[in-house]
Parts: sequence; C-alpha cells; structure tokens
Amino acid sequence: MTTETKTRARPAAVILTPSAEQRIADLMATAPQGTIGVKLSTPKRGCSGLAYSVDYVSEEAKFDEKIVTPGGTFYIDGASVLYLVGSTMDWVEDDFTAGFVFANPNAKGACGCGESFTV
Repeated sequence: MTTETKTRARPAAVILTPSAEQRIADLMATAPQGTIGVKLSTPKRGCSGLAYSVDYVSEEAKFDEKIVTPGGTFYIDGASVLYLVGSTMDWVEDDFTAGFVFANPNAKGACGCGESFTV
C-alpha cells in the first residue's frame, strides 16, 4: 500500500498588479550590487502604528514570504505577513506623485496623511 501526498501551491499573501511587478523589475535593473530582491515590511511608525516600507534586500530571511516575478524576487517580511494577507500592491504615477499603493483588507484605519495604518 502506498500513500501519496499531494501538495498544492499556497496563494501569495500579497497580490502584485502588473504595474507593481514592472516597478520591481525597474528597481532590480538599477539595484546595488548584491541585491537579491525587493522586500515589503510593516515597521512601527507614524500616527496609526504601522507603515509600509519597500527596500532592497541582499539576503533571504528564514520566515520571509517569497514571490518570484518576471522582473525580480519580491519578499514579504515574515513578521508582517499577518498584517498583509489578502492585500493588493500597485504602483501608481501621476503628474505630482509616484509610489506603491496598498489595498489592505486588514487595515482598520489610517492616519489623515495616509502615511500609516492600524490593524
């Protein structure tokens, strides 16, 4: 008698829009030497408690979520995943601003300037 174990792919904690994936590719094209990807974390900061931070990363951390995109690898800080599950990350540019924008179903509130959020 044989036992077959089936595994299925787990959905990514954060969904990246095509423009976010393109921005990651652009960042990786000009990244400092030794960079292996771009990492999203939620450090304690701002009036509401948590903020989104996107930075270059030079080594993989054990509990980070890893999403491979056509333009480079995107990491999510292991301690931040619970705050971000189900979120969508987009890159938006207009005449006056450019930046990553997050639609986070876990956020219960945000400060007036949009710099930080609470869960």
